[in-house]
Amino acid sequence: MLNMRVLQLDVPADSEASPRRNVPGSVSSPLMNGEKALFRNQNAAFTALASPVRREIGNRSLTRSFCVDDNDLEDGKASKERESSAQSLRLPKIQNQAFLSGLAYCISSCSMILVNKFVLSGYGFNAPVFLMLYQNIVSVTIVSTLSLSGAVPTEPLTWNLIKVWLPVNIIFVGMLITSMFSLKYINVAMLTILKNVANVLTASGETYFFKKQHGTQVWIALMLMIISAVAGGITDLSFHAVGYIWQTLNCFLTASYSLTLRHVMDTAKQATKSGNLNELSMVLLNNVLSLPLGIVLVLGLNEVEYLLETPLLRMPEFWLVITASGVLGLGISFTSMWFLRQTSATTYSLVGSLNKIPLSIAGIVLFNVRTSMQNSLSILFGLLAGVFFARAKLRDNSPT
Repeated sequence: MLNMRVLQLDVPADSEASPRRNVPGSVSSPLMNGEKALFRNQNAAFTALASPVRREIGNRSLTRSFCVDDNDLEDGKASKERESSAQSLRLPKIQNQAFLSGLAYCISSCSMILVNKFVLSGYGFNAPVFLMLYQNIVSVTIVSTLSLSGAVPTEPLTWNLIKVWLPVNIIFVGMLITSMFSLKYINVAMLTILKNVANVLTASGETYFFKKQHGTQVWIALMLMIISAVAGGITDLSFHAVGYIWQTLNCFLTASYSLTLRHVMDTAKQATKSGNLNELSMVLLNNVLSLPLGIVLVLGLNEVEYLLETPLLRMPEFWLVITASGVLGLGISFTSMWFLRQTSATTYSLVGSLNKIPLSIAGIVLFNVRTSMQNSLSILFGLLAGVFFARAKLRDNSPT
């Protein structure tokens, strides 16, 4: 969905969410130097996959949410670990892989959000929880098949690992669902700007819970994000109170997911047989655990009655579109790891932030969004604030 799921939590990484399924900023944690850097790198790629919007943002993202595409800087050891993980995908030798991987990442992350918006608003599909559930089933099927064939490595889903990860997964599912509901009512451009609020909440949580110190430029960027979100909401010609309520809740869940994930990661590694937990293992873990909860929510929210009556499920074209959305969500995880392998964390973060600009333009054009000069300027202001935030975070995390 909006980031398979684990967004750069920006995620961001687009969307999240992307995640869903959306990558949030780094935080202090009990991890030691090398481990801490490795974790930041894994979390960046993870959030970008996680949330639909974040795959989106991000954040999934991700969703990134997504909020993941705005964040972290890794050191040399993290880069080596990242390359080792990406090499497991056994990508063929291709010329200009840096450009191709970046293009593939941008296309998949933008397409994920636009396809979800098309399903929910264009088709008028009123079962967002079922859409999330189906996308997760597609992701689990593909990753499980690749894992069983030996194409990608994943950790066995032991009971100890599930117990450690379950609280994080509950927040993750909430993040994806609220992202779906908000996307149904809010246009893509405004959704992208409003997701910046998750960065503000995450940075504040890092400072409060983990005593993480942010530089002046980071706080200035966060302040600009708040101003752009408020200005955008005031000037939004298609303002929908229900959509804004869902998005506000999504921002709190996205920040909670990011902060909780950082706290749980070390314990989760210890619960695995290898002592490590790569991105695809987190994707598989999140999506497998989301299935029973998704089924309960589909039943509890009376979506079954709607699903039995809607003619959409009798249209092969519709099944093709929602299946494509699940494949795109998973595609974000692969392309983000490919892109990280070919470039650097700095490039990845900045491209994720800049990627929001064509996404916002495409959302306005493709869905005929009514806008005004004031609203367009507030959206542009928020997008530039996101780029400034990414640069400030990278400078904050760079070794002195």
